[in-house]
Amino acid sequence: MIYKRILLLLFTVCLYFPTISAEGGNPVSDSVVLSYTGKAVVIESFKQNSDLYLQPVAASLLTAQEVKDFNLVNIKEITSLTPNLFIPDYGSKMTSPVYIRGIGSHRNAPSVGLYVDGVPYFDRSAFDFNISDIDRVEVLRGPQGTIYGRNTMGGIINVFTKSPFKYAGTNVSLSAGNYNNYSGGVSHYGNVDNKIGYALSGNYMHSGGYFQNTTVGKKADPIDAVSMRTRLSWRIRPRLSAHLILAYEYSDQNGYPYRVLHKETGEVDPVNYNEPSFFRRNMSTNGLNIEYVTDAYKLSSQSSFQFFNGTQGLDQDFSPKDLYFVDFYQRQQMYSQEFNVKSLKEDSRYHWQFGLFGFHQNYYQTNDTDNRTTGGHTIQSAHNPTTGFAAYHQSTVNDLFIRNLSLILGVRYDRERAKLTMDRIKPAETEPTVYGKASFSQFTPKGSLQYSFSKDGMAYFSVSRGYKTGGFNNTAETEEDRIFDPEHSWSYEVGAKSGFWGKLLFVDMSLFYINWNDQQISQTKPSGQGFVIKNAGKSVSKGVELSVMLNPVKNVSLQAAYGYTSAKYKDHKDYNAKTEATTVYDGNYLPMVPRHTLSVAANYVLHIPWVWLDNITFNAQYAGAGKLYWTDKNDYTQPYYGQYNGKISFAKDNFSIGLWAKNITGKEYISYYFSTSGGHYVQKGKPFTFGVNLNVKF
Repeated sequence: MIYKRILLLLFTVCLYFPTISAEGGNPVSDSVVLSYTGKAVVIESFKQNSDLYLQPVAASLLTAQEVKDFNLVNIKEITSLTPNLFIPDYGSKMTSPVYIRGIGSHRNAPSVGLYVDGVPYFDRSAFDFNISDIDRVEVLRGPQGTIYGRNTMGGIINVFTKSPFKYAGTNVSLSAGNYNNYSGGVSHYGNVDNKIGYALSGNYMHSGGYFQNTTVGKKADPIDAVSMRTRLSWRIRPRLSAHLILAYEYSDQNGYPYRVLHKETGEVDPVNYNEPSFFRRNMSTNGLNIEYVTDAYKLSSQSSFQFFNGTQGLDQDFSPKDLYFVDFYQRQQMYSQEFNVKSLKEDSRYHWQFGLFGFHQNYYQTNDTDNRTTGGHTIQSAHNPTTGFAAYHQSTVNDLFIRNLSLILGVRYDRERAKLTMDRIKPAETEPTVYGKASFSQFTPKGSLQYSFSKDGMAYFSVSRGYKTGGFNNTAETEEDRIFDPEHSWSYEVGAKSGFWGKLLFVDMSLFYINWNDQQISQTKPSGQGFVIKNAGKSVSKGVELSVMLNPVKNVSLQAAYGYTSAKYKDHKDYNAKTEATTVYDGNYLPMVPRHTLSVAANYVLHIPWVWLDNITFNAQYAGAGKLYWTDKNDYTQPYYGQYNGKISFAKDNFSIGLWAKNITGKEYISYYFSTSGGHYVQKGKPFTFGVNLNVKF
């Protein structure tokens, strides 16, 4: 049934072309002059060319208009909108597991990289942030280690904010919805003589929560969050420019609406635990980009600093009984510096790029487990400073042997050193301080052959090495579990992209095969409480991705994105020292990896020559994912599920009002599952929601 549904929906496909509305600023132009040569080009990223569709990589793009039309609020909501991308809702901002093509992690360092305006986000506790007033989101699938480095085995998510050289004006937005959801934002973009640009934005969001905690008689998951962003751009000289970005976000969230699951019957209890659980986070992210551009090359410097601290309180038994409560605190300071130089001569057969990257991540955490049945506390603290260095290069040779055939070769060397200082205090006992040191290094090469068979068409084949660094288990109870090793992969990909009949149709298809060793797996500790990271033997992921975009008639656009992934363990065994038993998972599917992801969207703009209205925009979307397994044992699954979303917008001059709805059919599904020695727990997906957006531009 699922295959028939997917095939039927894939025949209904289309291209979405953005329409100008009252939100997001007044577009100054589609491009901006960036270089001394006076050429107008679309603003590009720090390392990659501006047009993703001309690169030998599987990539998807979400524009600012699509973020608005799909009513996306945070980075988690882009799940399934691009093929084989899945971000489960963990229950709070504390962690955001990201999976691409079966590669991901939900308990240790991410396997998919995140960059915002060139600033790297190293920790998953920083991933969930407000994406209002962004210019675009790019998703690059497959290993990106040659250019981006550590922890990008699955791919990269690049987020870009709006440039004051591209947008101008003041924007005010208000939103209200059921479940006491309210938000408001204001932003201003301007520039002086097209030399100094400035952007200021602020946003406040309140959610009353979706799920009732029956024990305390209140919602389990309300949240308040405020975010601010400042961007300053200065064209110091015709060849020299600088961009400063400052961002801050604070959130106060009651979360974790977990329910007890009775696996034998499949029944799920209401949320009913006695101690409210929460996560509060302060996060500041800052970046300074300096660019020097000549006719032959561009030299760039990216300096970054990110700070966050988070406090978690968790009723760990998730029951009306007063058994366990955990207080967790984490703090990170991350500094990074990158230099990049790349050639710019478009008429040259040879293009090159060199880069140097360095970082220091200072991470601290403390964990206080309160056993309220005995009155004893177990307090554990860990300090993990990590320093790393990398050098990389990429060369492109065009017209290799025959016209339109290109060869791309790249290599990167990463080296980092990590330290551990860990203290644990148990009831009536203080353990000796544990010290640890570890170093990791790796070469990550990549090679691609690309053939361009038309102005907007190409085919490619690529081979790339993936690498994810090792680290420490801060909660390990035995010395052999203290350190886990890096994981490695080889990824093979063949793909083709082509436009047809001008802008009428665009097709993007890729097939991939990933073989990786020493996969980092989360396993329950021998004590039955908590988890540690261990290395499995071998795993394989293979699949296909298809994006089709169509603009059949004026003002009508359609698009579809489908991904299929089959990710299995080839060699994975779990030895339990407490029971002296070994569980074999060979042949099982990897957890949290949906077999199918599917997104279909349609957009229609109706222009009305009325005095009080300019146009009405209709947007409809379907997004689905599944089947997926939640555990290594494959003993609990989430079948394929889909949600229908929609929005109708009315616009007049600088004012617009939008009526939106999500999960219109009220589809029930499990968004997260986990188990401990105390039982099995699930979190349900969000129910049917609706609301209204108001946008005014000055």
